[in-house]
Amino acid sequence: MNSFLIAAIEEAERGLAEGGIPIGAVLVHHERILGRGHNRRVQQGSAVLHGEMDALERAGRQPASVYRECVIYTTLSPCAMCTGAILLYGIPHVVVGENTTFLGEEELLRARGVRVDVVQDDRCIRLMTDFIAAHPHLWYEDIGQ
Repeated sequence: MNSFLIAAIEEAERGLAEGGIPIGAVLVHHERILGRGHNRRVQQGSAVLHGEMDALERAGRQPASVYRECVIYTTLSPCAMCTGAILLYGIPHVVVGENTTFLGEEELLRARGVRVDVVQDDRCIRLMTDFIAAHPHLWYEDIGQ
């Protein structure tokens, strides 16, 4: 398994250990992690801190030229908000841990020229399946249902 996806899974597990939703992400530039993050909506009382958003925030302000050379690894298919951020910053490649528990805006990303690779990693699937079964109210709140 790719070490960057492993880092994203570690972030998801941190989020779960903190009482949050187990979704993690890392922003990678030239094989170096710029930012690591996990969903912190519950922990921070935030409306927007999904894993991808947290990784972008923790990467700090970057020049547009850097974002255009990045890959974002995320344990779950990106929602509309996170997809918007990926498109806004021109990130050209997204690696998705799984999209069986939630299919985000992958087609929009592809339509806008973003390479999207879906791995269907068993650990990612298990993290979300177990979490949704145990905490459906938090999950549906997170995805706006």
